Amino acid sequence: MFAILVYDTAVERNPRVLRTCRKYLHWVQRSVFQGELSAAQYRALLAELNSVIDRDQDSIMAYATRSPDMVNTACLGIVLGNSSDIL
Repeated sequence: MFAILVYDTAVERNPRVLRTCRKYLHWVQRSVFQGELSAAQYRALLAELNSVIDRDQDSIMAYATRSPDMVNTACLGIVLGNSSDIL
């Protein structure tokens, strides 16, 4: 599946959330990640993030679709991140 993840967390949790996201997805823009994941990887990512955040203060939005071809993406301005394969 193709996943897009966006987070807004307290500054003290940002490093752990960032490291966790980078284990699974490509950094695209500041707090935005995307990439291909298996269903098991997607569940593992969400479970790991759920253990890191404060659910009363932080917010993570994850979007999943079958293929990146099913997402129409437009970038205005410079491209900040990387959408190539992790390995």
